[in-house]
Amino acid sequence: MSGRKLVAIAFVLVAVCLFSGLASAQDKLVRIGAMYPMTGRSGLYGMDSVAAAEMAIDEINGKGGVAGYKLDIVFTDSKSKPAYAVRVAERYITEDKVHFLFGVVSSGVGLAVTEVSKQNKVIFIGTDHAATELTLDNYQPYYFRVSNNTFQSMTAGAMYLKELQKERPWKTITYIGPDYAYGHSQLEEIQYNLKRFGVEYQLISKYLPKLYEPDYTSYITSIIKDKPDVLVCGFWGGDTVAFIKQAKAYGLFEKMLYFHPDAGGNYELMSAMEGEMPAGLVLSARHHNNWPDTESNRKYVAEFKRRTGRYPTYAAEGAYAGIYAIAKAVEKVGNPDNSAALIKALEGLQIKLPEDPEGFTSFIDSQTHQIVQMQAIGISEPNDKFPPAKMMLGKWKIYKAEDLLPPKELLEKRMKK
Repeated sequence: MSGRKLVAIAFVLVAVCLFSGLASAQDKLVRIGAMYPMTGRSGLYGMDSVAAAEMAIDEINGKGGVAGYKLDIVFTDSKSKPAYAVRVAERYITEDKVHFLFGVVSSGVGLAVTEVSKQNKVIFIGTDHAATELTLDNYQPYYFRVSNNTFQSMTAGAMYLKELQKERPWKTITYIGPDYAYGHSQLEEIQYNLKRFGVEYQLISKYLPKLYEPDYTSYITSIIKDKPDVLVCGFWGGDTVAFIKQAKAYGLFEKMLYFHPDAGGNYELMSAMEGEMPAGLVLSARHHNNWPDTESNRKYVAEFKRRTGRYPTYAAEGAYAGIYAIAKAVEKVGNPDNSAALIKALEGLQIKLPEDPEGFTSFIDSQTHQIVQMQAIGISEPNDKFPPAKMMLGKWKIYKAEDLLPPKELLEKRMKK
């Protein structure tokens, strides 16, 4: 081949590259800066959140995007460290010029990032952290959460325990949960709601291990000595798996009712335990692979499984919901640059999600910016339809979304606007 032809071919290739780059630069983008843990006990939540967010973006962009814009997202490992996540969020805002901050799993990280959001007036879509402080005490107009908070879960939990007293009389409770905002919120809110619903009981002990505690032996033996009727647990992720595995060896579950109404029913617990998962535990989560039994939920679970080779943890559905919330808000406003208009669009936004049963659509409460959803609490029982899990939840009790909202007097006491 002659030198002239080589030069000509090279020129064409450069021209094509330059044209492609120019076209890419001219694409109108909704820029999203996401943070999730990618390693350690919470790493699976991060990986599932990334996969589900990408799935939602592919679905939306595959249909042409929204309002002439394509969704574009960048992910960074939050390392579950608030100070590090703050630096990432600030970089997203100053260097990447994101329209939305997105994600995080730990409530401690969420509480740190919401301050960055507030200071810089950039909307933060919280997809999977549950401390109620974020939508009450630490409320700020640029923060929205698209998964249930601990108050909603603990309200449903208190309702369940009230009903249980009629079927299986109980009088005493012990609580164990992580020693930070998420764990403290659950303890405070289960007590608040039991009192609100007129349930007579005694909290005989409480334990607050540090996050990612490797050995729960001393706590387990103390709980067994306490002899509560009900053990209310507030762990999440790998901490739940570790605690249940260790507690099973001591026969704890034969001695009391294990009740875990927020994140105890996560699929990764069923998957990690396989055939070792005890039957008869009372659990819930923010999304279940086998409830509701709707076409939407079946389709979501099947597509996630097709893309990743595994069934989704509950964290995935929060990320999926967050992307669709952004898309609907941008579609209503017409562009991603008007934060004030986007806030108005997100307030009261209705969004049909995989976890919604027939006849109900999730919506964002305009006062607190908290999504409002129904909650299902179930009991672990044999079910091999979602391998490697050998147990899933069944015998469901369902709680209406509107019944899980904080009462007016609590809102007035805790919200700071």
